[in-house]
Amino acid sequence: MSSPYQGRPESQWARITAQLVDEYPLSFDDIIDAVLDAWDGILMTKIAGELQIGVDFFPSPQIMGNYLHELIPIMLERKFPGVWSRDINKDDKDLVYLPDNYFSTEIKTSSNPNNIYGNASYGQEDSASASSKSKDGYYIGVNFEKFDQAPEGEMPRIRKIRIGWLDHCDWHSQSASSGQAATISTFVRDNKLLLIYDIRQGGRLY
Repeated sequence: MSSPYQGRPESQWARITAQLVDEYPLSFDDIIDAVLDAWDGILMTKIAGELQIGVDFFPSPQIMGNYLHELIPIMLERKFPGVWSRDINKDDKDLVYLPDNYFSTEIKTSSNPNNIYGNASYGQEDSASASSKSKDGYYIGVNFEKFDQAPEGEMPRIRKIRIGWLDHCDWHSQSASSGQAATISTFVRDNKLLLIYDIRQGGRLY
């Protein structure tokens, strides 16, 4: 899959992103609703029939992120049956657009206030072929609060939601030998992913 940004100067990236997002089959409200509904559902969940998340126990950010990562596609699959689907095969992206795989989407969640991360393989030079799943294409990025970051007496919230396009070359492995994640630069984040929800700006931005 060729990159829509290939051969284009960085000064044009934001405009290209706006066009890509405009072509995307889900509205901003569809994306935001799926994320918020998934998050609310997690916070209402009881484990073993009696242990309430956020009251009786407080899962780690990794667990909360995994729940969110799995539930967002299910929410959209239920709302748009036969159109959107969760991943089924190992080469599927996290959220599959059945009419046209071009719009299938990776989902990244993080408790970091601003940034999203991929696993270390995303930053490898051969990452485009390191697995059967393409790392080029549409991404939804979600940032959420940890339990100890929530306002006093309140449950943690979704901080930010972004939608856009990333290429495998946008990811860079951490330099430390113990680094287990790949990152994107602030410039890439702010020009290739459109911020559509920010709790500090009142929520929905469009």
